[in-house]
Amino acid sequence: MDDRMQSQQEKREARRKRRIRNQVIAYVVMILLILAAAAGVVGGIQFIKAYTQGQEEQEKKDDADGDSQPGSQDEEQDDNQNSNQDIIDDILSSEGEIVKPEEPTPGPPELTPEELLEVDINARIEVMSLEDKVAGLFIVTPEAITKVNNAVRAGESTRQALAQYAVGGLIYFGNNIQSENQLKEMLENTKEYAKYPLFLGVDEEGGSVARIASAGLGPAVDGAGAIGAAGEAANAYQAGVTIGASLAGLGFNLDFAPVADLANVEGSVMAGRSYGSDASTAAGFVTSMLSGLEEQKVLGCLKHFPGIGSTTEDTHVGMASTDRSLEQFQAEEFVVFQAGIDAGADMIMVSHVAAPGLTENPEPCIFSRHLVTDILRDEMGFQGIVITDAMNMKAISDFYGADEAAVMAILAGCDMLLMPEDFEKAYNGVLQAIQEGHISEERIDDALRRIYRVKYGDKLN
Repeated sequence: MDDRMQSQQEKREARRKRRIRNQVIAYVVMILLILAAAAGVVGGIQFIKAYTQGQEEQEKKDDADGDSQPGSQDEEQDDNQNSNQDIIDDILSSEGEIVKPEEPTPGPPELTPEELLEVDINARIEVMSLEDKVAGLFIVTPEAITKVNNAVRAGESTRQALAQYAVGGLIYFGNNIQSENQLKEMLENTKEYAKYPLFLGVDEEGGSVARIASAGLGPAVDGAGAIGAAGEAANAYQAGVTIGASLAGLGFNLDFAPVADLANVEGSVMAGRSYGSDASTAAGFVTSMLSGLEEQKVLGCLKHFPGIGSTTEDTHVGMASTDRSLEQFQAEEFVVFQAGIDAGADMIMVSHVAAPGLTENPEPCIFSRHLVTDILRDEMGFQGIVITDAMNMKAISDFYGADEAAVMAILAGCDMLLMPEDFEKAYNGVLQAIQEGHISEERIDDALRRIYRVKYGDKLN
């Protein structure tokens, strides 16, 4: 009798262990079924539950029968369970090793608008020809590429010229303007013919330098001298809004203004065109006009860095120089330009004045790497477009060849070249300098990136 009870106890213990194992196996099977097919989840769960419940009921029955039935029935039940277990073991062994699913790998972080713009710009530059890259650094008159005497319309000659020379922009003067409709059509056609977005620019400072107002196509606006004398920075802002709206309505997107020079010597070449001689006051007027232009999606250009108001000489007619020191420029002229930079200016024009106390050599400022790169870029933090003053001025054309001047300006750190005396000579000179290794192609790409951040950055009308 004791042997029989002991035998039954051992069987119960064996059944308990099998029950635990069966439950573990059931949960494993459930996980496999979920991973294998989502559609079979419900059926799998029901199957496992039914199987588990059947096992428990059978074990309960076994327990009940164990006290009254012969041992042969227990042995038969054990054989059935062993058979079922063999089937489950076969299924598990056929599935291979159970591996915990890996956590999904997070994707790359979402790019900011600025980063997306950089990706777009780099992709565009990568597929450009070297010829197009170089041409994109020039802003010239329409006559310079079409070879016509006086461009007043944009037709087939303009289309062919832009196909050959994909210049970065065109600048227009009074001789290009006949009427509002004529000017609008010319600018619209020019945009349509271009391979890449163009800067379409004009000198519209207000006062005596006003190509559009002088042609009767825009409202007359006071010059910087008169606005500065009135003492209200709001007037400079309104001048920017008025000029910007007028230019945008005609199709322009670039104004070579405001003037950031100080008229700080007797007989200054910038008298009337400057907001005055006090740096802190002029800075407020300059940033106000810049803001007015930009609200109309017209790009403003601060000029003429580092400041030419301390000379009485005119670079249009010959060499001009100033004996001011670095410390004097830092205390006065640089205050105005720094305010413009801090306000978000995207373009600064460098002058042809010689400032040996600042640049450490007697050459025009556009050729000074110390000024353009070390001071303007690195010390003052300007990362926008650096453009030269018009390179057909006598301060350049009387002393340098168009090709030589273009190469020197790029090496100094200038990104764009305005109106060389001979465009084709300047263009070919830069190409040759790159091919001979004097200028790296990466230097050209770097300039284009600055240009394209404005052109493709939703800043222009």
